Amino acid sequence: MRTLRSIAPLVVVALILTACAGGADDPDAAPAGTATTAEESSPQESGSGHGEIEGAEEVAEPQLHLVSIDRTGAVGMLNLLDGTTTEPGSIDPPTAVTSDGRYLFADTGAGVEIVDSGVWTWDHVDHFHYYRTSPSMPGTVAGEGPAVVSTSGNATTGGTGVFFPESGEAVLLSNEALSKGRIEEVFRLETEPHEGLAAPLGSGALVTTVDEAGAVSGVEFHGADGSPVDGATAPCADAQGAATTRIGVVVGCADGVLLATYEEGEPQFERIAFPDGTQAPRATDFRGRKGRPAVAALAGDQGFWLLDTRAREWQFVPTDVPLVQVSAASDDDSHVVAVDRQGRVRVYDGEAGAEIAATDPLLAEAVATPETAAGIELTVDRERAYVNDPAAGVVHEIDYRGDARVARSLDTPTTPDFVAETGR
Repeated sequence: MRTLRSIAPLVVVALILTACAGGADDPDAAPAGTATTAEESSPQESGSGHGEIEGAEEVAEPQLHLVSIDRTGAVGMLNLLDGTTTEPGSIDPPTAVTSDGRYLFADTGAGVEIVDSGVWTWDHVDHFHYYRTSPSMPGTVAGEGPAVVSTSGNATTGGTGVFFPESGEAVLLSNEALSKGRIEEVFRLETEPHEGLAAPLGSGALVTTVDEAGAVSGVEFHGADGSPVDGATAPCADAQGAATTRIGVVVGCADGVLLATYEEGEPQFERIAFPDGTQAPRATDFRGRKGRPAVAALAGDQGFWLLDTRAREWQFVPTDVPLVQVSAASDDDSHVVAVDRQGRVRVYDGEAGAEIAATDPLLAEAVATPETAAGIELTVDRERAYVNDPAAGVVHEIDYRGDARVARSLDTPTTPDFVAETGR
C-alpha cells in the first residue's frame, strides 16, 4: 500500500515555444523557425525564463566541464574550454554517480548526495541558452541502501527521481528548488520494497508497481501532489532502466520499452516491442546524447540495441566483440559510441550496423567483466566522447566523428573514479 509521507510544492508553468533572443543552435535540433509538434518539446514541464536563475550569467557557448569524484569523495572540476581546474569541496565516499548534465547525484549507501557543477544548458527546442554560476554542494537526499536515480531533460524545471529498493521509497525532487540551492521533495512515497524506479515525467513521476507475488509488473503516474492519477497506469513486466529522450521517457520492459509522453497535462503510453524473431538479451541501461531521440543499450555480450523514439523503431546491432558500455551519439542512427572489454572505444554506424572506427586499447586496467567495468563512464556530446581511466588518473577525449581520434588525455584535479561531463 502506498502512503504519502511528505509533499512540497512544485511550480509548474507552461512551455513557451516562441522564438527568443540569445542562445546557439544545435546541428541536430530543428532549424530555427521550423514548426515543432508537441512531442518534439521536452517531456518535462518547462519554464518561461529560458533556464536562467538569479545570480547566474548567460554566456554565448556551453560551459563544458569534467567533474571528477574520487573514492574518498573529493570533487574536482576541469574546464574543457580553457583548461583551468577547481576543487569545490567533498562529499561522502560514493559507490555510484548519475548526472543530468548539471548535477551529479552520488549514491553513498546512506542517501544521495548532490553536487551542483554550476553550469548548464537550457534546451528551447530549436535553440539553446547557456549559463554558469558557482559550483555548490546542496546536500543529501536521505534513504536506505543503494539508490536508483532517474534524471530529466532540464536542470531548472521538472524533477529528478530517486528510488531506494531496500525500503521501496520513491522520491521526486524539484529541479527548480535544486537550481536555487535547496533540496525539496515534491513527494516521497512508501511502496513495497522492490527493484524499482521513479522516472520524472511532466509535473510528476512514473513509479514502478508490483503484483501480488512481489514482481515488478508496471508503472503508475503520480502527480505533483504525490497522488496516483486515475487510469494513468501501464503494464511493463520486469521494468528496468529509464531515460529521458527528446520525445519522451523510456522505461525498459521484458518485451521492449514503454514510451511515456506528457501531453496537455496528462501522460500517454506507447509500447515499442522488440522486433519479432530477434534472439538477443533485453535492453536495461539506456544511454544517449542529452536531448536527442535515440538511445542505445547493451544486448548482453551479443552487441547493442538502438532505439529511435521518434520513429518508434528498434534495431539490434551484433558486434564481433563484447561491449561494456554503449551510447547513441546522433539525432539519427549515424553514430553510436561504445567501449569494449579490451578498453577500446569503438564507433558504429547504427543504421548500417557496421563499425566505422576504433581506438587502440586506452584503459590502463582490464574491463573484461561487468564488475571491473563498473567504474567506467562513457559520455557523449555533440562533438566529443569522454571515457574515464581511473587507474591512469585521466579522462580520454575522443573525436568520434573523426576516425575515433584520441584528441586529448586530460588530467583531472581529483582521480576520476567517477566522472561526468556538465554544461551540456
